[in-house]
Amino acid sequence: MAIEIRPVTAAETKEYLRVLPYVNGFPQEEPEPSAWYAGSAAWPPQVPRTEQLEQDAAELLTDWFRPQAAFVDGKIAGGSAIVSVEVTVPGGRQVALGGVTSTAVLPTYRRRGLLRQIMGAMLDDCRERGEFLAGLSASEGTIYGRYGFSPATFQHRWEVRRTDVAFRDDFTDTGSLDLVDSAEAGVVWPVLHEQVRAVRVGEISPLPGKWQNLAALPADGSGPAHHLVHRDTTGAVDGAAIFRLPWSPDPALAGVLQVEAFEALTPVAYRALWALLLDFDLTKRVVAARRPVDEPLRWMLTNPRALKLTRTRDNLWLRILDVRRALEARTYAATDVLVLEVDGHGRWRLDAAPDGAACTATDADADVSLTVNELGSLYLGGVRASELMYAGRVVERTAGSVSRLDALLRQDRAPHNAVGF
Repeated sequence: MAIEIRPVTAAETKEYLRVLPYVNGFPQEEPEPSAWYAGSAAWPPQVPRTEQLEQDAAELLTDWFRPQAAFVDGKIAGGSAIVSVEVTVPGGRQVALGGVTSTAVLPTYRRRGLLRQIMGAMLDDCRERGEFLAGLSASEGTIYGRYGFSPATFQHRWEVRRTDVAFRDDFTDTGSLDLVDSAEAGVVWPVLHEQVRAVRVGEISPLPGKWQNLAALPADGSGPAHHLVHRDTTGAVDGAAIFRLPWSPDPALAGVLQVEAFEALTPVAYRALWALLLDFDLTKRVVAARRPVDEPLRWMLTNPRALKLTRTRDNLWLRILDVRRALEARTYAATDVLVLEVDGHGRWRLDAAPDGAACTATDADADVSLTVNELGSLYLGGVRASELMYAGRVVERTAGSVSRLDALLRQDRAPHNAVGF
């Protein structure tokens, strides 16, 4: 059996696509409602029509989409790809991220090490391009830890009965709300998202075409999208939401408003948008997906139990490819010096401060020992080192050093990415 790992050529793009679950109809998502999905059923298979497959194949090779494939005796048996995006790190810097996507190995070729070889080739490609972070969203939680990835951001999916909702305080909206069509929404969202990702740690730059065709029906048939925007006193958009009102003959599923996208730049816009969505005429329940784990809405309600979490899931998994460059790319919440021992990646003296950091290789005794997996989870500040220490995944070599590391990495807001790849 001859195995070759390499990028695909233009003539091989259609064969490459046929390996992927969204083309061949194999499962591509776990068989239950996910935290990124507001529908009531499991996400259905999506198989493109022949003409769409032809178009996708013709447009596959770009400067931002870098597919790799495993050839077994000349036939493509597995594949994946890296997309070129940016992620916002603590301090507000937006750094290059190699986003792993479109990953699959045909069932008849599993357990032969193909994915490991594909992943190795892609991470090498990231390093050659100067990307010191790689990331992915895992369809299954047991696969990618072996390649050094670990969860760094998380999402909530929640629901609330309309009759249970009451806000704590009277509120006067100094702006205005408006329902707009998909064309106007397609203009609003790119601008709004750029403003959001400038201040939100963990947010991702959108792939080309992200905000096009917002009128398209989703694969689950949940009905057309409705677009709600909020404008401030100057008329500038400072918040927006995309929601659906799917019809169902089943009374248990009828009258549900599904919020699939929501962003707000100010507390006023945030409060005004949710006030309408949670009191929409002829609805009885609101389900919201892709929500941050520190959602402030709960604290605005007279009954905080009205908001019920129905799913929590890891979202962005990170892999640190260059420890020094990654630690120097972000800022820190305190000033301190720690020596970190990263298994297989050496010992590093981290001189950290709120305005930046210096990271240098050292032979000094380590204060904290961990693997590159744990470093990926800690990097954006959404996971505490002390939590991982109690789980046996971080070792404290110097008394109090894990608490000091927590203080360095702390973020006022939990990292979150509403946009994926």
